[in-house]
Amino acid sequence: MLQPEDLERVLRRALSSGGDYADVFIERTRPSFIALEDDHIEKVSLGSIAGAGLRVLFDGKTAYATTNHISLGALMELAASLEKAVARGTSGNTSKLSVTDYGSGKACPGSHDVPMEQKVLLLTEANKAARGRHSTIRQVSVMYRETFQEVQVASSTGEIAREDRVLCTGMVNVVAARDKIVQTGYESISGTVGFQDIFKDGTLVDSALKAADRADALLVARRASGGRMPVVIASEAGGTMIHEAIGHGLEGDLTGQGLSRFSGRVGQQVASGLITVIDDPTLPGRRGSYSFDDEGVRARRNILVESGILKGYMHDRLSAMKAGVEPTGNGRRESYQHRPVPRMSNTFIAPGSSDPGEVIRSVDKGLLVRRMGGGQVNTVNGDFVFDVGEGYIIEKGRQGELVRGATLTGNGPEVLMAIDMVGNDLGFAIGTCGKDGQGVPVSDAMPTLRIPDIVVGGET
Repeated sequence: MLQPEDLERVLRRALSSGGDYADVFIERTRPSFIALEDDHIEKVSLGSIAGAGLRVLFDGKTAYATTNHISLGALMELAASLEKAVARGTSGNTSKLSVTDYGSGKACPGSHDVPMEQKVLLLTEANKAARGRHSTIRQVSVMYRETFQEVQVASSTGEIAREDRVLCTGMVNVVAARDKIVQTGYESISGTVGFQDIFKDGTLVDSALKAADRADALLVARRASGGRMPVVIASEAGGTMIHEAIGHGLEGDLTGQGLSRFSGRVGQQVASGLITVIDDPTLPGRRGSYSFDDEGVRARRNILVESGILKGYMHDRLSAMKAGVEPTGNGRRESYQHRPVPRMSNTFIAPGSSDPGEVIRSVDKGLLVRRMGGGQVNTVNGDFVFDVGEGYIIEKGRQGELVRGATLTGNGPEVLMAIDMVGNDLGFAIGTCGKDGQGVPVSDAMPTLRIPDIVVGGET
């Protein structure tokens, strides 16, 4: 990594012909990937990525350039190219840089130094557990992914932020078949912690058993009945719906362009009074956690909606400049090859006061969702469609039989206004959020909650 005085020279050169702000993002990343299929290791991938991205913001626009050579000379060449691109004739300001070290080296034990044999053993044990669970299991895929990243961000506001980041992920996909019916079960675990922390106590084996049980059970499940009905989404389903239904709509670039149902609505009621929505990258060990964002802004807990009232949006530096507010620590990028944009981190609905069992008992006839599948949302109008990965009929306040093939169709803002019971629990799910051609790790969560009336897709 470069010294502060070198980074100051780069930023001064980048702003020498004008500009409102400049930053440089430097990373050294060691990714690894292991895949097991058909009872043997199918792929092992190890690599090393290094590079830097230099950015200048001017007149609400972005000039961005990258290099895979981390040196003062290479960055000065980038700065010269951006200087020509901006060329407003008035030098921008660069403050003297001060180093802020957010836990460098503290997140790394038990990850990249673990022997490959131990990681392979983890996958083979999970594979064996899933295959031995039911006679219907036909295929098992187990994957391990790890990323160790050293990050340095320097900005013309005067800070240098440094951090070592680690992300470990395990995934199990199981296929079951019987009488020409084929069903799948999927489980994954991931966090910003080392190998020994996330895979202790047989967690991946447990995930494999859950995936196998779900795939087998779906083989005999009847198809869901469609229509309008009450729906209870259990906390174990995670927060996929909140991520899609409102999360993207609160990202500052979309709201600033009027491409969200929530644009210009700060201070207004946008959800039921029972709903508080939070984005918090400071949660320990979560997949979407970090100490500072990819613009060097210190991570913080952001209350987006409080008791139904919209309090603010998620901003990177550019969207914050345009809106005349402070950045919220949500400027994220996939790598040095991508410019940062406003993104979620760990986004969730805060727990309420109802007992989860009470929420289910309150429904005479409806659908209980214990696992969400994939989904799509239109951020302009808020319309969404989600697959239900694991759903049960609710009959007279009790969980009934398992059903398959259900979908949820509705409008995010309308559903948020309609929620009338919120449980006192909280369950997380993980994912990789795609936007502007790049993906970043996130997690999302919800308590058990009741939607009194929503369209359930299925047989009619």
